[in-house]
Amino acid sequence: MQRRKLIKGAAAALPALWLGKSYANVLPNIAAGLPGEPMAKGPFKPSWSSLKQYQVPDWYRNAKFGIWAHWGPQCQPEHGDWYARGMYEEGSAQYKSHLAEYGHPSKSGFKDIIHKWKAERWDPEQLLKLYKQAGAQYFVALANHHDNFDNYDSKYQPWNATRLGPEKDLIGGWAKAARSQGMHFGVSVHAAHAWTWYEVAQRSDKSGPLAGVPYDGKLTKADGKGSWWDGLDPQDLYAQNHPLSRNSENNGNIHKIWGWDAAAGCSIPSKAYCEQFYNRTVDLINKYSPDLVYFDDTALPLWPVSDAGLRIAAHLYNHSIQKHGQLQAVLNGKILDEEQRKCMVWDIERGQSNRIEPFVWQTDTCLGSWHYERDIFEKHRYKSAKTVIHTLADVVSKNGNLLLSVPVRGDGTIDSDEQAIVEGIAAWMQQNSEAIYDTRPWEIFGEGPAIDGAAPLSAQGFNEGKGKPFGTEDIRFTRKGDALYAIVLGWPANKQVIIKSLATDSAYYKKQIQRVALLGGEASLAFERKSNGLVVQLPENSREQVAVALKILS
Repeated sequence: MQRRKLIKGAAAALPALWLGKSYANVLPNIAAGLPGEPMAKGPFKPSWSSLKQYQVPDWYRNAKFGIWAHWGPQCQPEHGDWYARGMYEEGSAQYKSHLAEYGHPSKSGFKDIIHKWKAERWDPEQLLKLYKQAGAQYFVALANHHDNFDNYDSKYQPWNATRLGPEKDLIGGWAKAARSQGMHFGVSVHAAHAWTWYEVAQRSDKSGPLAGVPYDGKLTKADGKGSWWDGLDPQDLYAQNHPLSRNSENNGNIHKIWGWDAAAGCSIPSKAYCEQFYNRTVDLINKYSPDLVYFDDTALPLWPVSDAGLRIAAHLYNHSIQKHGQLQAVLNGKILDEEQRKCMVWDIERGQSNRIEPFVWQTDTCLGSWHYERDIFEKHRYKSAKTVIHTLADVVSKNGNLLLSVPVRGDGTIDSDEQAIVEGIAAWMQQNSEAIYDTRPWEIFGEGPAIDGAAPLSAQGFNEGKGKPFGTEDIRFTRKGDALYAIVLGWPANKQVIIKSLATDSAYYKKQIQRVALLGGEASLAFERKSNGLVVQLPENSREQVAVALKILS
């Protein structure tokens, strides 16, 4: 009965604009106890035991490298990640910049940032052509973030990019551009956490001239009369018609309640909220048929307080089978236990595993801040092409893929520093991608001092840059067919490479070595196999590279 009341109220809050179109029958169906979007039929059921049937498709296992546009309305201010939360945290840098540029969050909230975002210079075809040249085999676009705004033609979220802001189907545009380049297409979905993530928008300043004046997080449709958002309900965006989590005051740590732990003080989402998220995401899958869905959640969205994530996973897999005749879909999840890693692809955020993993996994990282931050560009603080290439070699050697976010400005472009970095990646990949694509791990992933100095994983990952830096003694191995590839993470000053793991008494490579070549060249290199390692002499006229890829044949 309570669930029916919640849904009825939400339906009443939907503007006539939506009810006159495709939204008319959405919430009444949920209120009647029926799902708005049926789960696709097939061998996968919404349970962990059923999802263990999952097998990673070959396209993903072979692709190794993808690029991500983590782009939405939070990029409009160009003040970095989690802007839609930080702007409500009194005293924070984002709060101060919002106050200076847009006004107080009681009068100008995140909904008003959406209104200003136009993406007026967005050219997905141009960007995807560049990313394809850089060697990306798949591309992922942000479908929604914790800010709860859908960047697509959403049947279940009135606050979406086809109606507000850019007034364009951004996911549709990205999908078309990626597929025109022959790339697999994916979407990232982050909106499950809006319920708790936006709780800061319920608060007010504790000091200053507007102390005690509530921010705009509790506004409703009735408050919008005569405004630009007249007829829209901010609660469809902010989802704050609920009590605060116990730790939300005094800028409580959102990560402590990330796993929906009521004992830690988390406010638990309503059934209506969970069903809304399920329907939005299934609608996304049905409309755009993504090859990959990335969830920014512990295990699956809303787990364990709802089975919505399990139903979405089963739907994605069954939908893929119906479309392709076999399972071709990839699902990324974070902080997975050993059993859950059999059900989907484990994603490590801003970090790498320190071993060869038994199942294919993925590192996701970013050149700078996840949402565009102008200060990083102005101070030239992006990751270099060298760092990206070293990370790629390290990840691939351990049975992983690299998903690299290239931050996009609010207007839809990338800046000149990013352009140069992507072109640097392209130059290396054009010569050396043979050692990356379609490869498998060797007996060991590598050698060198960085292995002993590796930092452990923490939570979602976050060991990036915390270990010993890579140098010319650090080598990563991959294999394909009869070939072994050794990727040296630097350029030796004396143009001599020593691979200790291939010494005469190597336990890993007992065959005779017949030929060593530098990728991109035809000639064999001079080499000698000694007790201290395989000693390879690089050509005198060879051009310095950020990483040297050698092909070794028996």
